[in-house]
Amino acid sequence: MTDLTATQARPLRLPRIHLPSLRGPWTWERLLQAAFFWFVAAGAISLIEPSPYDLMFLIVTPMWLISKPRVHKSLAAILFLWIVYLFAGFLTLTPYFNEPDPVKYQFQTLYLISTVVLFSIFFSQNAEQRLERGLRGFAAGAIFSAALGLLAYFNVGGLGATMVTEFEGRLNGTFKDPNVLGSYLILAACFLAQSLLLQRARRPLLTFAGLLTVLMAIFLSFSRGSWAATLVALSLVFVWAFLTCGSPKLRRRMTGLILAGVFAASAGIVTILTNDRVEALLADRFTVTKDYDEGPNGRFGNQIRSIPMLLERPMGFGPLRYRLTFNLDPHNSYVNSFASFGWLGGFSWFIIVGWTMFVGFRLMSVYSPVRRYAQVFWPALFVLLLQGFQIDIDHWRQVFLCFGAIWGMEAARVRWMTDQARQKAFGDAAGRSASAA
Repeated sequence: MTDLTATQARPLRLPRIHLPSLRGPWTWERLLQAAFFWFVAAGAISLIEPSPYDLMFLIVTPMWLISKPRVHKSLAAILFLWIVYLFAGFLTLTPYFNEPDPVKYQFQTLYLISTVVLFSIFFSQNAEQRLERGLRGFAAGAIFSAALGLLAYFNVGGLGATMVTEFEGRLNGTFKDPNVLGSYLILAACFLAQSLLLQRARRPLLTFAGLLTVLMAIFLSFSRGSWAATLVALSLVFVWAFLTCGSPKLRRRMTGLILAGVFAASAGIVTILTNDRVEALLADRFTVTKDYDEGPNGRFGNQIRSIPMLLERPMGFGPLRYRLTFNLDPHNSYVNSFASFGWLGGFSWFIIVGWTMFVGFRLMSVYSPVRRYAQVFWPALFVLLLQGFQIDIDHWRQVFLCFGAIWGMEAARVRWMTDQARQKAFGDAAGRSASAA
């Protein structure tokens, strides 16, 4: 056979894509985790658009895809529900494609659901390392936002004159809305508190200082919903850590830390209240409802009046069009799921929330290698979902991070249980072979 014939006889081979060959400590996984750290940390900056978070998403996503992610079968159903929810939104958008606000709203929804897909699959592999890196990144960004906001709020070093970090006397830090800031910081507070309770903090004093900074910023956001959500979330973190730690000595230490934390937080609040402006705002915020909540045309009245109307509209009002009927946004994500996404989207949202609640509490209670992380992510997401009854949370980026983390951990737990069963079966088979011999 001639050389030409031999060349022609060879099958055509397409070039194969390989991960970059990195030596030493900088493997591709470590580079990916480092980029992911900054991606999550950048979520604490929301004053500018596009935000650093959006830009980091464009960097992290291709890096993650190059790492050849695998979708575990346990994620199929929940990802399908997110797709149905998204499809419902675009379906209700169809008559309003000529209106910029509904179109922008729906494409923002598309982007956020893209992040929950990324988080769900990302956290399902190398789960413990990636969850730890993600929480550290989130805490770093949250402490930065809280500290910068506090320095400007009290005009330390003249920062108050150069930065817009408050709204009507309420701290909003690097966010546009103090309510969003207060709720954003809850996940960081849960992580820092758990690190201290379980003695996992490398630098306990710095961790404690970071926790106090975050809690002080939540307090000065003067968000009643964030205050209540923080108390509930931290209570869940403490109770589940106490019940599952398995060490009487550690439980005694936890009790002491809780008492010290309550004392320190109380002292901090008393100190802050020496500021006349803070004292006046606190008196104003310590009311169950405000004028805009009450009456038939208030927030809650509008929600009640909208229910019979939504029952007659399978397509809802259309994305971001509730306000055209009631002159206010719904301030209730469960009402908004039907108003903006129609019946299909509303029922999808309720199924997603209900199913995630079941999975979240199971992850916190049943042992697995990721249980400790579930005891951080789920309390934070649980209280955010409760806040959804009194504020619109459906475009909060931390909500989708927590959703993705919960389902990524569930996939990791299922994979771990499968491996455990396979090892047990192999051990039993080996034992029977030895007995027979």
